[in-house]
Amino acid sequence: MKADIHPRYEDIEATCSCGATIKTRSTLCAPIHLDVCASCHPFYTGKQKIVDAGGRIDRFKQRFGVVSSKK
Repeated sequence: MKADIHPRYEDIEATCSCGATIKTRSTLCAPIHLDVCASCHPFYTGKQKIVDAGGRIDRFKQRFGVVSSKK
């Protein structure tokens, strides 16, 4: 490797909004703040919920209805 062409790669501390801290390494070389992490993200905690935003399913059913197959 050539000398003095690579960025510094140091230990940093990433802090989440939930309060969890993660020790990692980065070329940023400064502490960072995260919005979500594996401790508080709904996908990883199992508290994920499906929301029918604005009644989209009801509007679809009302618009297209149930198609009958009578001949």
